Amino acid sequence: MQLHFSVLLQEAYFRYMAENPTAGVVPEEEEDNLEYDSDGNPIAPSKKIIDPLPPIDHSEIEYPPFEKNFYDEHEEITSLTPQQVVELRHKLNLRVSGAAPPRPGSSFAHFGFDEQLMHQIRKSEYTQPTPIQCQGIPVALSGRDMIGIAKTGSGKTAAFIWPMLIHIMDQKELEPGDGPIAVIVCPTRELCQQIHAECKRFGKAYNLRSVAVYGGGSMWEQAKALQEGAEIVVCTPGRLIDHVKKKATNLQRVTYLVFDEADRMFDMGFEYQVRSIASHVRPERQTLLFSATFRKKIEKLARDILIDPIRVVQGDIGEANEDITQIVEILSSGPNKWNWLTSRLVEFTSSGSVLLFVTKKANAEELANNLKQEGHSLGLLHGDMDQSERNKVISDFKKGTFPVLVATDVAARGLDIPSIKTVINYDVARDIDTHTHRIGRTGRAGEKGVAYTLLTQKDSNFAGDLVRNLEGANQHVSKELLDLAMQNAWFRKSRFKGGKGKKLNIGGGGLGYRERPGLGSENVDRGNNSVMVNYEAYKPSSGAMGDRLSAMKAAFQSQYKSHFVAASFSNQKTGSSSAGASGWTSAGSLNSVPTNSAQQNSAKPDSPIAVSGLAKGIPGFTSSGNLNSVSSFPNAGIQGYNSANAINNNNREGNSGGRERYNDNRGSSPSALLKWQGASL
Repeated sequence: MQLHFSVLLQEAYFRYMAENPTAGVVPEEEEDNLEYDSDGNPIAPSKKIIDPLPPIDHSEIEYPPFEKNFYDEHEEITSLTPQQVVELRHKLNLRVSGAAPPRPGSSFAHFGFDEQLMHQIRKSEYTQPTPIQCQGIPVALSGRDMIGIAKTGSGKTAAFIWPMLIHIMDQKELEPGDGPIAVIVCPTRELCQQIHAECKRFGKAYNLRSVAVYGGGSMWEQAKALQEGAEIVVCTPGRLIDHVKKKATNLQRVTYLVFDEADRMFDMGFEYQVRSIASHVRPERQTLLFSATFRKKIEKLARDILIDPIRVVQGDIGEANEDITQIVEILSSGPNKWNWLTSRLVEFTSSGSVLLFVTKKANAEELANNLKQEGHSLGLLHGDMDQSERNKVISDFKKGTFPVLVATDVAARGLDIPSIKTVINYDVARDIDTHTHRIGRTGRAGEKGVAYTLLTQKDSNFAGDLVRNLEGANQHVSKELLDLAMQNAWFRKSRFKGGKGKKLNIGGGGLGYRERPGLGSENVDRGNNSVMVNYEAYKPSSGAMGDRLSAMKAAFQSQYKSHFVAASFSNQKTGSSSAGASGWTSAGSLNSVPTNSAQQNSAKPDSPIAVSGLAKGIPGFTSSGNLNSVSSFPNAGIQGYNSANAINNNNREGNSGGRERYNDNRGSSPSALLKWQGASL
């Protein structure tokens, strides 16, 4: 009887658990099973929306003071002249902007690191700093906010980790209940684990603790590690917010905040989460943003959370690494990719590990199965795998358990595996930024690598971006690739324009406009009768209106063909046959020139001056194409004046020594116009 009852009880329990699979599981114990799109990129599940942290009033919190400037410039750097600093940055291919940026160093001795940290750096086989480290480390040690933009594999991770350790060691030790001193926020769990490993490697020099907090890991284990205390927290935005809301940690001790791959976080929709994390950290913190690509929209957003930042760009934004030799193979069809791969894969694996990129998870599984049937040892990495499986695959690939890894773009960012010597883009990337990060998995930290990209005739759109990417990295562009790119209309049009967009001809209206040469140009026609010559060139031809529209266009065309200079007086010989000079204003009308003598100072600048017998008048065109008379010069001290089509003299003083004054005589009388017509016709 008792046995029968226990059997019934057991059956009832199994039936209940089958109907209620989540029975007994509290919400915080549930794992975050993120979904991934067809490209292997994580997408936020609709059932769980990560709300940002609530606003906080920092004025109500009394923060203890802290020091963030630890940079003592080396005497060798101090002795450099400004020109030598410019040449050093040019040699390192660095562009630096911002208020009073510190000078770059060129060796580890210039940074002032202590022996404990230098021992770990030498142990990691660093021999000299990379370009982004040469400038980024002095900026970070100075306590300045920074936007660091560098190509993949440039060493930017170490550029914020090493100064972070110096920063932490100057702070007061953590007490029970305190949160971290440094927080590093990154977009993906893979990058989070990668940075966490680097923090542990260099942090052991000072016995600093680091905790990795990311979706897919155990909430309970992460919360326990945070409550035990850690100076460094490396996290993804959503999981950090979850722990702060659950009181597992707080951000009141944070004085060093880093956002790595910030553009990727914004692309994944973490903008509000990133902003809320930044707003919960004390305002006078030090904030650094690093990325391989940094579009203008993202840069504007990033500047909102920085204070007086220094912008450091190494190379061109989004450019490929020149240490990577890129080879593009143009194949006739998709099936030919398989033949190309199988005939060369053994050769590739003989020189090091091989990373194969495909676009979709289904394609990755199919390619991996086909290669296994061919006898190749390989691993598979895509978004449908749970976190423990992905960690094991990455770990085995690093150890060299298998030489080939087939992966979607989920593995494209942040993975640092020095043994990778060859990257193969079996499927083209969805955009050129993703392509840049794909090939950046080889050629790390100055090492050489090779990246192959397989294209077919259907990839003409991507071929155009690839041509520009190759040219930016000083790579060879084959004729076949260029021909494929030229099949795309937008690339073909931009190619004929030198690769740049259409430049608007503002100011000239398309009527032969040329840039004005500036003041005192020597290539201006100085003839006194140049206006008459120009007038004859576009004099109305025939017809009732004399083809007025054509005359106006010709007038403006002739005007803009002549280079403008500033109008000025020039001394003329008294009694010259050309006592009056003509000129064009920027509006296309002829201005009369008043006297500059002391006797004429009482005349109002705006009053018209009557035509005298010495100079009957000089012809000119107004902006509407009509003729205006020009006032004569006085008999005493005849002055000419400078224009684009007339006399150019740099003497800006009249006989009386006073500054010249100009009289706009656009309202000339009909009698003056008749006098000009009688004299010229």
